[in-house]
Amino acid sequence: MGLTLTWLSVIILIPLAGLFLKTLELSPAQFWEILTSRRTLNALRISFGLSFAAACVNLVMGTIIVWALVRYRFPGRRLFDAIVDIPFALPTAVAGVALTQLFAQKGWLGAPLAELGIKVAFTPIGIFIAMVFIGIPFVVRTVQPVLIDLDPEIEEAAASLGANRWHTVFRVILPSLIPALLTGFALAFARAVGEYGSVIFIAGNLPMVSEITPLIIITKLEQYDYAGATAVASVMLVASFVLLLIINGLQGWTDRRRERLA
Repeated sequence: MGLTLTWLSVIILIPLAGLFLKTLELSPAQFWEILTSRRTLNALRISFGLSFAAACVNLVMGTIIVWALVRYRFPGRRLFDAIVDIPFALPTAVAGVALTQLFAQKGWLGAPLAELGIKVAFTPIGIFIAMVFIGIPFVVRTVQPVLIDLDPEIEEAAASLGANRWHTVFRVILPSLIPALLTGFALAFARAVGEYGSVIFIAGNLPMVSEITPLIIITKLEQYDYAGATAVASVMLVASFVLLLIINGLQGWTDRRRERLA
């Protein structure tokens, strides 16, 4: 236990404590001024707003993907199941470059969209797409084992009792999946909020337009404004702690629900 606590302190706790100590160099007025500046607030709005929207999309589409992978047998199912993990294994910078090339105005998807008057690369839309890309595996891999353990005979029993397909989905299946769905949603949201590598290329990094919060921190560091960078970073850190508490609570709820069902 002593070795474990010492290692965790050196690797995690001491650097985080140093972050907060550096922030204390600022007066409350300076700290508040940095956080409430128009540029910082806009970056926070983009990061958290688009992360929430991307997590919502991943929640819906991830559930559909899980259902198809678990409940149906079709050629190439194992291949598609493996493709879901690509955002896990792919370096974030590579993902960002690939998405930028794909959705640039002369890219495969960017060109036809540009003809329709829709610009994706270097706009908040591009940030949203990148966040969806990196977040989808979290929903799929969180919900998949729960759906696998859900016996199809439950659906057959509901159908034999007169329930139609929609009643079976919303009153039998979804209640069992809610804890896993919420956990996957929280994981996808947390990953999107802190994502930098895959977002930075397609964002364009235009102040007040497509600038994300991690870029604000990098910009302040490049300007040797270490206290300002730690002020913004401390907000992100507190948000990460809250998300981790929520995720751990949801995972505990999921485990307790599984034990009761077992």
